[in-house]
Amino acid sequence: MAVINMEKVNKNLINEVIEAGKLVLGESVVSSIKACYQCGTCTGSCPSGRRTAYRTRKVLRKVLLGLDDVLDTDDIWYCTTCYTCYERCPRDVKITEIIKTLRNVAAKKGNMDLSHRKTASYVLRFGHAVPANKQVVELRGKLGLPAKSPTAQFSEKDLEEVRTLIKELEFDKLIAFDWEKMDLKE
Repeated sequence: MAVINMEKVNKNLINEVIEAGKLVLGESVVSSIKACYQCGTCTGSCPSGRRTAYRTRKVLRKVLLGLDDVLDTDDIWYCTTCYTCYERCPRDVKITEIIKTLRNVAAKKGNMDLSHRKTASYVLRFGHAVPANKQVVELRGKLGLPAKSPTAQFSEKDLEEVRTLIKELEFDKLIAFDWEKMDLKE
């Protein structure tokens, strides 16, 4: 890691992350980051790290040091949430939950990976992150299942409920969704 410019250190970053995650996960889960002693087991175990520049240990280190540029990089979006690091951490740091919390903090600051925004837009459009396409509908029929599953994708009433919730939570604004185009804003 390069020399740290102390003027760019956010001494409150770790507390911001803990505060952001404790409501959903509980304080003990997100504050487990403080137990990290940078052994690298998480990075060595990470399947994303084998194919990308993603280094789990480096992400945690940046949070511990108060380097909030971690929220502006694509690194936190490379995690596939496979929980391998979580299972192997000798200090029982809840790494995957911390990464998800970092994503939430980053998203609230306007940094969300385009692929995640696109997937989220499917929920607004279809009621599902992975909507059933024509091939799935045909395959369901061949398997003796109803062609259309009883989900929000095929129920206008349920889809409207999903959309109402999304608007109430302002999730549409978070991903920059254009309701007129029914797609992401450019």
